[in-house]
Amino acid sequence: MKQGNLGLYLCLIVLFAVPMCTLTKSEIKENTADLEKEKPEYRKKIELLPETKPEAAENPATEQKTETAYKESAGFYAGTDEGLFFINSSGEIQTLWNGGAVKKILFTSAEKDALIILTSEGILISEDNQNWKTCNQGLPVKTIKIFKDGKKSFLNIVQEIKDVEINPADPMIMVCNTKDRVFLSRNQGRSWTALKALPYNANGIKAVASAFLPELTVFMSHSIYGIHYIQPDTAGSQWIQIDEGMEKLETTDNPDEISDIAVIPHSNSASIFVSQTFRRNIYKLDWNKKIFIPVFSDNGRFGTVDSLCPGKNDLYFLYEGTAASVNLFDYKMSQRREITDIIRRFPENLKPNCIMTENPERITLSELWLLDEPKGDSDNIAANKEGIYMPAEHAINSGRLNSHINLIKKAGLNMVVIDMKDDEGRLRFTPRNPAISGMGRVFRPLNIDQFLKTMKDNGIYTVARIVVFKDQELAEKEDAKYAVWDRHDKPWTGIATERWVDPYSEEIWEYIAAISQELYERGFDEIQYDYIRFPTDGTNLRDAHYRWQDKGMDMESAILSFLRHIRSRVKAPISIDIYGANSWYRTGARTGQEVELLAPWVDVICPMYYPSHFEQYFLAQNPPELRPWRIYYTGTMRNSRICRGQVVIRPWVQAFYLNVSYDRQYYNKDYVRRQVEGVREAGTGGFTYWNNAGRYEDVYISGPNAESATH
Repeated sequence: MKQGNLGLYLCLIVLFAVPMCTLTKSEIKENTADLEKEKPEYRKKIELLPETKPEAAENPATEQKTETAYKESAGFYAGTDEGLFFINSSGEIQTLWNGGAVKKILFTSAEKDALIILTSEGILISEDNQNWKTCNQGLPVKTIKIFKDGKKSFLNIVQEIKDVEINPADPMIMVCNTKDRVFLSRNQGRSWTALKALPYNANGIKAVASAFLPELTVFMSHSIYGIHYIQPDTAGSQWIQIDEGMEKLETTDNPDEISDIAVIPHSNSASIFVSQTFRRNIYKLDWNKKIFIPVFSDNGRFGTVDSLCPGKNDLYFLYEGTAASVNLFDYKMSQRREITDIIRRFPENLKPNCIMTENPERITLSELWLLDEPKGDSDNIAANKEGIYMPAEHAINSGRLNSHINLIKKAGLNMVVIDMKDDEGRLRFTPRNPAISGMGRVFRPLNIDQFLKTMKDNGIYTVARIVVFKDQELAEKEDAKYAVWDRHDKPWTGIATERWVDPYSEEIWEYIAAISQELYERGFDEIQYDYIRFPTDGTNLRDAHYRWQDKGMDMESAILSFLRHIRSRVKAPISIDIYGANSWYRTGARTGQEVELLAPWVDVICPMYYPSHFEQYFLAQNPPELRPWRIYYTGTMRNSRICRGQVVIRPWVQAFYLNVSYDRQYYNKDYVRRQVEGVREAGTGGFTYWNNAGRYEDVYISGPNAESATH
């Protein structure tokens, strides 16, 4: 989706009431066998990296602590992508579980002490740290389709559990959540029951917790709709929103996302604390008045607080670059460098996702990606690329091609994105693989060997754009065998007569994989997928029928299965284009673009934050002309947090005018420049100018080239 689908953006905006698989990449690495051999099945000593001097606190008023709690402790637990380990005070490491990635560690004392871990295989519990029982009964299952050597098979996995918490007053009670449902267990995870469905149809649940107030009360945070609570033991209870006092996303009525919820039990009640994902704030809930009271903020324009954990006298948490705590009596914040330092000293092959200390307090912290140092560029060829989209027709014409190269040099850019399978489904190159020619239609092909040589001679990084599931050509092939069908027994047609192929079709996946593989082998640096989603437009959308859909599959499992297949075949860096709304919030509503789940499978995510496509008042506070900067800076930062910093965020920049109220008043070269400045200030990896006609008069030129630049 580029200029054309303004209607969908506005639909998503209305849906969100705003103006606008747990499988990992390691599964498809070539050295999977070697990784299996490296899994530590025995005690050995971990060699920590040399200790480094901590940097100065970002807030000069912050009190510094230099405690040595870990050196004096009995050890700590570490959850990694390779499993759960215990490291004692001498540095010896013991494998406790190695069946997958571990994302969170919890400890409970009930009938017996027990460890509970949130993993890529669901929730597990052990009373002896060696024998593990799964706690997934009643939780939903996601079906992944695997297509290999012309045959399909299925992998049934527990749908990703976003959070799990133990009730601190009664450890037999636990709550957990998927993207769209909250589950309650009263027998320490042996079985789960789904609580009442949410009052809106939108994914995006981030965190859960439960407390006795004095009735059993379950809390849930949603990326779009804020905090809700329900009292499941009360007849007819409903989810009730409770957001008063929390900072909102500007120009909206929506509280900004709550990242975590912590509960401290008392004799007949509890204290509830919450933190925010995109604002460095912590609040305490006044339950009687149903209002949140701020207890910590650094007053910055952007920041993340996550992984709240109550200790004896402090509330521990993470924010960018360090662990910290606030005292529960005076709410004074202290950095906890003793925690930060030990985590950063882990070797890369045993990098923890979460830890739990053994002594003097059982402090459990997850979301440890927040402590990562900014990544360098040397290990990611796709980082720091700034470029333009070039229509294939322009690349065929030498005059236009040279004009684009001229612009790239004058503007200080280094990348070009060009269609190799266009919006009609036509191939814009001549394939060597007969299987590709048998499926697709070649139309006015570009001599890609000559084109790629020209680009490389000019030091330009090349990206092959492939439109995936919107495909007029293939939808009409073989009596519409691959098409999305209408429930009235005919091929389905969307808005403006758009035709789509079925995202569940493994034969379509193989076709796209073959195209991608050939383009990479012939010299493209990166493969980019657009329309990697389900159709979203048309009054007859409910009539769309997917004949290739296998039992147990949904939109997200279709997109995940597709990317899993691509990753098994294509060695190139992979980028995907997504809607701005789907990267602004933790949701894949209507499209299947759940970026939190897709991020482990791709190298680059390219959101379309076009200001023209959001509601015109969105982030248009004074001064309104800065709105493009706000959208691109904030959106890029938000998307990076949702993806846990594991991919490059490279937004599409709007270099075109659309006849909407904001553009009519403000669109000019400064409009485009401010988008670029927003992305660069966010600092997450580059951008691409989009103009579907290839007209770039408004591209930002700085320095000595500014006056001479023409295009």
